[in-house]
Amino acid sequence: MRTRTTFRAAALVLLLFPTLYAAAVRLLLRRNLSRLRTGDLGPMVALFAPDVHFTFPGESSWAIDVRDREAVERWEQRFLDTGLALEPREILISGPPWSTRIALHFDDHLTTDEGERVYENRGVIFAVAAWGKVTEFIVYEDTQKLGPLDEYLADREPTPA
Repeated sequence: MRTRTTFRAAALVLLLFPTLYAAAVRLLLRRNLSRLRTGDLGPMVALFAPDVHFTFPGESSWAIDVRDREAVERWEQRFLDTGLALEPREILISGPPWSTRIALHFDDHLTTDEGERVYENRGVIFAVAAWGKVTEFIVYEDTQKLGPLDEYLADREPTPA
């Protein structure tokens, strides 16, 4: 009888583990995205493996394809310095800790200090993580909208002396 109870408890844990793991990852991402919105890059950058493959396709000034956590940190710092805001809509998690797949559906925008919305976009981030470190990170959004954003930012960036 005790063996049967132990087996059932183990089976229940194994059945619940994927759901609990996904919930924990989702909670961690929501917390880190919230910190990112307040200007704190640290928790998000800490998730990236040193050789993370980060891709943002397109022809804009935002386009990047690197395998370097420091380059990703500089890209994300520019995102914050520009005033862009990313709002998560849905986070999907699948897979075990050694091969976790993450899909983040988001809206991003730039609003001026006067309240004018000068940029809006929607996209999906697809990421792969292994043992708590993101090894691949790809951003998919409407890259056509980035041209006007680049023009807007170029008009406002100080010119070098």
